[in-house]
Amino acid sequence: MTRVLNAGRKGPVSGDTRSAVVFLHGYGANGADLLGLADPLGEHLPDTLFVAPDAPENCAGSPMGFQWFPIPWLDGSSDEAAERGMQAAVADINAFLDALMVDEDLLPEQVALIGFSQGTMMSLHVAPRREDPVAGIVGFSGRLLNPETLKDEVVSRMPVLLIHGDQDDVVPPQSLPEAAEALQQAGFKEVYAHISKGMGHGIAPDGLGVALAFLRDKLGF
Repeated sequence: MTRVLNAGRKGPVSGDTRSAVVFLHGYGANGADLLGLADPLGEHLPDTLFVAPDAPENCAGSPMGFQWFPIPWLDGSSDEAAERGMQAAVADINAFLDALMVDEDLLPEQVALIGFSQGTMMSLHVAPRREDPVAGIVGFSGRLLNPETLKDEVVSRMPVLLIHGDQDDVVPPQSLPEAAEALQQAGFKEVYAHISKGMGHGIAPDGLGVALAFLRDKLGF
């Protein structure tokens, strides 16, 4: 039984929805944390609806925030609980994306995902295992979960842009080349990378600019 995800929305500047961007936030945050990016992005993606769901679980380490799954070394949970949480969140995100496309009359190639940290982990895990490829994934400050299984489990391959700060002390910058290599080995033809110099665990203006150019290209603007 999937859980319904509460989501914030920002409609397209033009008033006409021809594409959508789904934000998946990081551990201990919420959808509103990323929805603010819709303002700088929406100006250049005028026909794009921006949607930012809250993760389904309250976060033990951040009472006001949410998590896609528990993280054992942060909250003392077990590896089994983390795996169960992650698989449940996969089902929730898939149901959310399916409903969004039906409700907004969009095809998968008209939808892009933007993840941050744990949201990047979910984006990179969910989208390649869906039947039809989305327009693209932008992953900020994250890593690829279970890279050893991707090659056998991948169903669809979409363009991926990975962005990371070289001073990230939460998710190591080395996670970017490791994810890129695993994606390429799994047959992804378009894997792009950008390193934000001097940036920690966050989204820098240069990274957001690269993401915007990627989205404009993949969503057909």
